[in-house]
Amino acid sequence: MPAPHPRRWIALIAVALSVLVIGFDTTVLNVALPDLARQLNATTGQQQWIVDAYTVVFAAALLPAGLLGDRVGRRRTLVLGLALFGVASVLGTLADGPGTLIAARAGMGLAAAFVMPMSMAVIPAIFPTGEQRRATSLLTTMAALGVPLGPIIGGLLLRGFWWGSIFLINVPLVLLGTVACLLLLPESADPAAPRIDLPSAALAAGGLAALTWGIIEGAERGWGDALVLGALIGAVAALTGLVLRSRRQEHPMLDLGLLAEPVFRWSAVAVTLVSIALFGGFFVLPAYFQSVLGTDALGSGLRLMPMMGGLLVAARLGERLVHRSSPRAVITAGLALIALALLVGSRTAVGDGYGWTALWLPLFGIGLGLVLITATASALLLLPPARAGVGAGLVQTLRQVGGAVGVAGFGSLLAAGYRSGLHLPALPADAAQRVRGSVIAADAVAERLADPALAATAHGAYVHGMGLVLLAAGLLAAVSAVLVALRMPGGGDPVAPAVRPVAPVTGDPRESTV
Repeated sequence: MPAPHPRRWIALIAVALSVLVIGFDTTVLNVALPDLARQLNATTGQQQWIVDAYTVVFAAALLPAGLLGDRVGRRRTLVLGLALFGVASVLGTLADGPGTLIAARAGMGLAAAFVMPMSMAVIPAIFPTGEQRRATSLLTTMAALGVPLGPIIGGLLLRGFWWGSIFLINVPLVLLGTVACLLLLPESADPAAPRIDLPSAALAAGGLAALTWGIIEGAERGWGDALVLGALIGAVAALTGLVLRSRRQEHPMLDLGLLAEPVFRWSAVAVTLVSIALFGGFFVLPAYFQSVLGTDALGSGLRLMPMMGGLLVAARLGERLVHRSSPRAVITAGLALIALALLVGSRTAVGDGYGWTALWLPLFGIGLGLVLITATASALLLLPPARAGVGAGLVQTLRQVGGAVGVAGFGSLLAAGYRSGLHLPALPADAAQRVRGSVIAADAVAERLADPALAATAHGAYVHGMGLVLLAAGLLAAVSAVLVALRMPGGGDPVAPAVRPVAPVTGDPRESTV
């Protein structure tokens, strides 16, 4: 067995910075959207696509990107993704209209699809078996930290710079990651990997794009909308076709055989379910902080710091707990903590202030970290090195789809709860419609009418809707904990004996030194 790379941890830190960029780019745009919309004259529909273009393309491209990396080389694919992300970020910075920015966001989503699975798949190339869980945990932690870090970075940048700075900050981090990957990472690939099957790639990309778009738009347009129904029906047809085609192939892009392994299957299920709960809980907090508590964008981000602290605690404890017990026990405990935190959060009242939220956010962060880090590592460490890219792509795809389901489902529940909690005085029809649309619009109407009672009514209605979302997300986490406890195999750390560092590909000796 080749000696471990002497600078492997330095290389991993550089890759982790790149993963962090991918993570916070998912949420950093939210705080800049109002300024961006005003300066680019973006319509509501264009604003929606500025946000969603990233998610839709990211989810759609993950499976083909994983297979491409296995075939042509994981370092090569990772560097390609980082370079594309940098170019798309520059394009976003220079955008002078909504169309250009939507294209840039789509490019970032495509690049992220190459970076995320490949960042995980290169771990067996440079780390011995005993260090792979720790390395995987670090990358997963950085990706998870990016979600609450996005609003903080965005708020800081917007206080001193223009909206384009939220994309420009990506460039130096991407350059650092690219250089480090070129200098420190060996190339690895699967010489026996099949050629990319274009019909399967088209079915996967089209099906996942239609599914993600339909879920996102369903919350906005209504689930009975013809376009939404058409997208969801098309997604089911395309993904069914992909499954049927995959079953007939020896080396399919959608490797359903991976799900036959119980630990991989239930780890993937846990990642998906916790992503639904994460985006459900995270979705409601920024508006609560800014409208009900009256903070600005930066203040909203800073109030998520206890969640980040919990994630860091989980990163420190998770590996030790796995070695002392089992992945099943750690994942179950993490889901139980998430359930407890969200159920406590569901009891929030209008007059509670930030103290009540600060009480449950650390528990939420600890539980989130225990589940995401442990489940991701447990799934990926079971993969044979030759299937690392495809397996990582499958896990990331399930996570993205779970996030989209969480945003759409809980967004619909929040809207219904908010409207049911409104008790409006007599208002002009246009004002009443705006108030029913969102609590942010209600604040603007109340300010224009100098009506603090209207604002108080809207705030109470929003807290009511938020409580319903947190209650539903908490119950989902509780049910998930029971399922994992009953169905996931127990035992110790599931590092399969077959998992070994990937043999470097032959060719340039500079690329084959491990």
